[in-house]
Amino acid sequence: MRIVAEHLSYTYNAKSPFATKALDDISLTVEEGEFFGIIGHTGSGKSTFVQHLNGLLRLPASLKRGKKKDDTVLTVGEFDLTSKKTDFRALRKKVGMVFQYPENQLFAETVFDDVAFGYKNFAEKKPEQKELETAVREAIEVVGLDYGAVKGASPFDLSGGQKRRVAIAGVIVTKPEILVLDEPAAGLDPLGKREVMSLLHKLRESWCKTVVVVSHDMDEIAENCTRVAVFSEGKVKYVLPPAELFKRTEELMDLGLDVPLTAKLVLALKKRGVEIDCDYTQEDFIRKVLARKGEKC
Repeated sequence: MRIVAEHLSYTYNAKSPFATKALDDISLTVEEGEFFGIIGHTGSGKSTFVQHLNGLLRLPASLKRGKKKDDTVLTVGEFDLTSKKTDFRALRKKVGMVFQYPENQLFAETVFDDVAFGYKNFAEKKPEQKELETAVREAIEVVGLDYGAVKGASPFDLSGGQKRRVAIAGVIVTKPEILVLDEPAAGLDPLGKREVMSLLHKLRESWCKTVVVVSHDMDEIAENCTRVAVFSEGKVKYVLPPAELFKRTEELMDLGLDVPLTAKLVLALKKRGVEIDCDYTQEDFIRKVLARKGEKC
C-alpha cells in the first residue's frame, strides 16, 4: 500500500478564535516497503499528519477533493480518505497505529485478552476460538515473547519492554500492511531502544510491509530509515534519505532540530579540515574514520 498526500492542510478548531493551522499544504509520498521516518519539533505537524493515515483525523466535508491541480489528495493504498464513502473500519485494519507509550493503553486481565481485543474488534464476524488463538499466538510470538509463558499473565506484571511488545502485538494481530508508530522507543534504555528497532525491522520483513516512525531521536532515524520527512511549522521542508538529509546539519539545527552524533562529529572534523563522507550510521562512520587513519599510517 502506497501513501500519497497532495496539498493536505488541517486546522484545529477551524472557524473559531482558537483556530490553529497544523498542516499547511503538505505533499508527501511513502512507497510500499519503506522504513519511513518523520521528524520535527513539537507542534510541527508530524503527529497530525500520521493521525490522518487511518482516519483518526478526518478531512472536513467542505474540502476540495482531488479534481483540480491544487485540490487535496490523500490515499492509502486503495482507500481514498477524501471520500465520504471510505470504509474507515477496513482502513484501520490495514493501517495499524501505535501511540507513544503504548503500554499505557493495556487494559485487560491477561495478555491473551489484550491482544485478542484488536482481532475481535476488526473481525467481520465472531471468530472461532481456534482461529482467535492462532492469531493471538502468532502476534505474541512475532514480537519475541513466549506465548505459553505470558498468555495467562497480567500485562501489568510484565517488564516495561515486555509491556511495549504486548501493546504492539495487539496492533499487529490483524496483520496490517502499514504500521505507524509515534516515538516507539520513547522512555527505553539504549538496549531497549535497539531491541524495539530490531523488532520493527523484523516486522517489516515478515509481517507489515511498510513501517512509518515518528521520532525525535536522530540517531534512531539515521540508523534505521530509508527516507526521512522533516516537518516544520506545518510544512514539509525535506524528504530525503538519511545519508543526504544529515549533510544539511546546520540547516536542520537552524530549524531547531537535533542531528545524529555522527553528523555532529562529521561537522566538527570538517571544521578542522578533515572530510569524512559517510551515511551517518555509526558503523559506516567508524569504518570511514579507521580507513582514513589507515591511509595516513
